[in-house]
Amino acid sequence: ILHYSISMPMWEDEDDEDVRKLTPKQRLLGWIQNKVPQLPITNFHRDWRDGKALGALVDNCAPGLCPDWQTWDPSQPVENAREAMQQADDWLGVPQVIAPEEIVDPNVDEHSVMTYLSQFPKAKLKPGAPLRAKTLHPRRAKAYGPGIEPQGNTVLKPAEFLVETVEAGMGEVLVYVEDPEGHTEEARVIPNNDKNRTYSVVYLPKVEGLHKVKVLFAGQDIDRSPFVVNVSKTMGDPTRVQARGPGLQPTGNVANKLSYFDIYTAGAGTGDVGIVIVDSNGRRDTVQIVLENRGDSIFRCTYAPVLEGNHTVYVTFAEQQIPRSPFSVYISEVSQSTPSPGSPVQVVPQSIPTPPSDKTRRAPPPTPPKPRRPILT
Repeated sequence: ILHYSISMPMWEDEDDEDVRKLTPKQRLLGWIQNKVPQLPITNFHRDWRDGKALGALVDNCAPGLCPDWQTWDPSQPVENAREAMQQADDWLGVPQVIAPEEIVDPNVDEHSVMTYLSQFPKAKLKPGAPLRAKTLHPRRAKAYGPGIEPQGNTVLKPAEFLVETVEAGMGEVLVYVEDPEGHTEEARVIPNNDKNRTYSVVYLPKVEGLHKVKVLFAGQDIDRSPFVVNVSKTMGDPTRVQARGPGLQPTGNVANKLSYFDIYTAGAGTGDVGIVIVDSNGRRDTVQIVLENRGDSIFRCTYAPVLEGNHTVYVTFAEQQIPRSPFSVYISEVSQSTPSPGSPVQVVPQSIPTPPSDKTRRAPPPTPPKPRRPILT
């Protein structure tokens, strides 16, 4: 029976030239693989033991006979096989020459399985078959990847993740991203056409803060949607920042006399410039500082030391110290002249953001080893 069935004239989806080179077993297996691309079927025993491959074969021969085979419980193999084989018997004219209990047995005689399966290439759907639309299960779709993680995504860096829909049925995947200001954009969704029916999703956060990523399958939220994603500002590269000027020279600065230095951040990206000056007594609240954005990625720090002795100047960018920081500066003895009334010396914030992060929340500079933390205004 097996030899006769597989040696019949050409089946649907076969190429005559290729078929002549195959054994009957290879010919049948190739036809099934072509008919059921969703599953990796490579044999006639182990790959049939949960009954789902039978459901897939029946539904691919007659779409709608077993539309929900992908959601069948693999722990119920006999029930799955019985459902598929009964539908094939009733509406495709495929008699059950093997029992459901036998075909799901991993030790089944593969020739018996082949004899049964060899009837499918010739099967024809009977009129009046109860074809059903596939039941959709949006909550069985899954999303995973860095783009929906609570932390780790940054401004202007593409956020990517995958949506897997193999257990949800056939439906459209849509993704919408709402930023902290209430603006909503549709993310780009690309089907990967793989066996798990995954979709690649990418969106570009433009502002920092909490974003809501809403993932829809067939118009409904998937499991865990919407996802809450905290987007942080992009940190710059402190190694590309330089600071120089008389205020950083080891000698030459005098107590009660203004001094200054410039910080150059061109090419370093986005980050806050921070300044901390520790006096000779280890205090960080005695030196008055003015930090000014002069444009062209240049920042000027003007400060007025009041004590003589060794001072330590910490310069940070993106919350990390720049090259050569901290700087050791010796302040010489008090000069007889004092700053005139009205001089632009005032206590101001010790950090300033570089463009384009002016609207972002300021981050304080790192605390030096010993001094206490200042109160920033």
